[in-house]
Amino acid sequence: MKYIIPFKNTFLFCFVIVFTCLSLISTAQIQTGANQYEKYLPLLKDKNVGVLTNQTGIVIEKNIYNAAPDPSVGCTKAVKFDTIHLVDFLIENKINLKKIYAPEHGFRGTADAGELIKDGKDTKTGLPIISLYGNNKKPTKEQLAGIDVMIFDLQDVGARFYTYISSLHYLMVACAENNIPLIVLDRPNPKGATVDGPVLEMKNKSFVGMHPIPVLHGMTIGEYAQMINGEKWLQNGVQAKLTIIPCENYSKNMHYSLPVKPSPNLPNDTAINLYTSLCFFEGTNVSVGRGTEKQFQIYGSPFLKNMDFTFTPKPNQGAKSPMHNGVKCFGEDLSTNKTIDGLSLEWLLKAFKNSDNKENFFNNFFIKLSGTNKLQKQIEKGLTEKEIRETWKEDLEQFNNIRKKYLLYNDI
Repeated sequence: MKYIIPFKNTFLFCFVIVFTCLSLISTAQIQTGANQYEKYLPLLKDKNVGVLTNQTGIVIEKNIYNAAPDPSVGCTKAVKFDTIHLVDFLIENKINLKKIYAPEHGFRGTADAGELIKDGKDTKTGLPIISLYGNNKKPTKEQLAGIDVMIFDLQDVGARFYTYISSLHYLMVACAENNIPLIVLDRPNPKGATVDGPVLEMKNKSFVGMHPIPVLHGMTIGEYAQMINGEKWLQNGVQAKLTIIPCENYSKNMHYSLPVKPSPNLPNDTAINLYTSLCFFEGTNVSVGRGTEKQFQIYGSPFLKNMDFTFTPKPNQGAKSPMHNGVKCFGEDLSTNKTIDGLSLEWLLKAFKNSDNKENFFNNFFIKLSGTNKLQKQIEKGLTEKEIRETWKEDLEQFNNIRKKYLLYNDI
């Protein structure tokens, strides 16, 4: 089979190659912590290593290869970017990786929210996988036996109730208690520097909210790890031996599109952007589209019958038994809405106002998600979003004064 190069002019061919290279370099400008492998591989040499990661723990490798058919042209090289999972990358680089630890949704990121994940073995590498979800959120001394250094590499979405930062907390506690250094490979926050929402009241502490922070904390996971350590939020005030491998060429005003979906029901940028606003519905009788192809991009329930948009949830990947399974729901499609910077209460307030089942609108999970006993009462009393936001101001100012001590990147 012959391949015909559609460029008779070698100069034009060379120009196209250079332009392609520059485009690739531009799209890969933000370098995650995992991509700064020259900084962390030396720290792992001759050590027994454990890693807490999932499908988001990818490394982008830069390779140089011959691109032009005629070396005399002078444009003989191009840049190619390959992705490889961190686990495979470490093994490829002769790192003595001993164990994989997995958060909610599992190592492959395919389990339902809240689904019990069992320990197992990675079919590709044969390495043991230890689940850190369910009853075993903190690795035990036995589960850490033989580990000299731990790596944490998960893609967060910037929300307090997204449980990856809770897994970070428990891993930091375990590492501190067992004198194991922890390396955090940082990744951008897709919500940037935005700080918004009610601050958690510690009486409502749970796995979907462990620290006195707002719903949107405006930090990367590396910055957040520094805050946990610095504010001594770990059990008994212990501190982990923490090393952050920061992102390069990154500031919080940059748009960052996640290369891999962070969990089964956050399939795209729109869902990730709307997640912090729509996740409040998880504490109500309103569906957020689990069991459809527009998870966290639509909302609805059988009790909002005066709304035009309809959908019927059915079991699918990531939602084996979705809310209102097989029942027509009435609501709103937000999948074409413009990106919002913070979180919005618009849809929560609208749904409550239009519900014909207000007495059962909220469930016990709502207070855990909101982190406060106030929000439900404010909605039931008919307060506007502006009035509710006024009650957040003082707490957000206090949080921002703490937050600025731990920032690694510019907010603007």
